[in-house]
Amino acid sequence: MKHTLFSLSLAACAALTGCTDSTDRYPSLLPREIENQSLAEPDVPAPMATPDPALDAQITAEKARISETAAAFATAAADAEAKIAVAVGTAPGSAAWLSAQEALGKIDSLHGATLDIAVRLDSLAIQRGVDGKPPYPSLDEAVAQAGAESDRQQARIDSLERGFTGN
Repeated sequence: MKHTLFSLSLAACAALTGCTDSTDRYPSLLPREIENQSLAEPDVPAPMATPDPALDAQITAEKARISETAAAFATAAADAEAKIAVAVGTAPGSAAWLSAQEALGKIDSLHGATLDIAVRLDSLAIQRGVDGKPPYPSLDEAVAQAGAESDRQQARIDSLERGFTGN
């Protein structure tokens, strides 16, 4: 009987332990090792561009062209402004109206020359990237200068056209 009573109590204990939750049944909510790792990019020093005399010469030439086209554009824009002032209110096709249209066409052409310079400079910068070369600070400066001049010219053209058409 003792043996039966012991077996019954052992079976009861085993049954009761089956009713309790195990602590390792669910994953821990503590951060895992992988979660403590940094995903930030490592600090890598930026590569320095080596001086390139041929590129510097191209940049200097393009900057000179930017200055030339900017000066020519300023002169042509002043001329267009004067011709537009005379042509405002005249009938389309009149001599004053045609003169103003011609002046607007001239400044559009000069703006196109500035855009060509900006595209050439931008192409040089893109090619450096394609070739895996680091950015060239004076080239980036020239690209920005050409872009700013182009934007300034476009704003002036838009202003003159609005003044001419009244829109």
